Amino acid sequence: GLPISTYAKYCYRKLQKVAITGGKKGLRKPTVEEIMHARNAIVTPSLFGSSLEEIMLRQQDMYPGNKLPWVQTQLSQQVLALGGEQTEGIFRIPGDIDEVNALKLQVDQWRIPSSLSDPNIPASLLKLWYRELEEPVIPQQFYKECISNYENPDAAVAVVQLLPELNRLVLCYLIHFLQIFAQPSNVGRTKMDVNNLAMVMAPNCLRCQSDDPRVIFENTRKEMSFLRMLIVHLDTSFIKGLV
Repeated sequence: GLPISTYAKYCYRKLQKVAITGGKKGLRKPTVEEIMHARNAIVTPSLFGSSLEEIMLRQQDMYPGNKLPWVQTQLSQQVLALGGEQTEGIFRIPGDIDEVNALKLQVDQWRIPSSLSDPNIPASLLKLWYRELEEPVIPQQFYKECISNYENPDAAVAVVQLLPELNRLVLCYLIHFLQIFAQPSNVGRTKMDVNNLAMVMAPNCLRCQSDDPRVIFENTRKEMSFLRMLIVHLDTSFIKGLV
């Protein structure tokens, strides 16, 4: 009963995202449940690929007091609950793609299965959530300021304070989360020091708009350095206990 324009707009948005991120990967064909979920997503937006504002609006009925996206806090907590901070190659080694897709389906229905055992599964899905946000955690209008201050700790921290409140909270939660993994006692187990963490997470927070390979290559280094500055220097102590 929906007008054709609703389907057209939805398909156009999906096509734009596929052009940027590529198609869904996996060995098996979509399940009936996944197909039904995709149909429902036309009317009920997914927690993946939406804007932060849309996600917060969606969770208003279920978690009205939450200041952060439920999907962000739940997946982060799952990584830690499964011992991710003691897992070698966490965030670098991808989880089984079909298991990640299955978890994505569950999370989009506000469920976290109790059967999870591999921290790489929620870790991979968490990276995907950040990467698929309609607008990156650090909005596009702050991109130039970030890569201009990639070597200046005070200036990098100052950029964070300029972000819209929701983006600032989401970014600070992420940095606080990464700071756990950056602790020397955990790095010894994960082999993921602050440089490695910045390398795997920067592309999920900042998006270079240039098509020039040289600019992309140069900016990738600056993006990593900027995120590294935040992991090392940003005070995120206020995040503890915030949901």
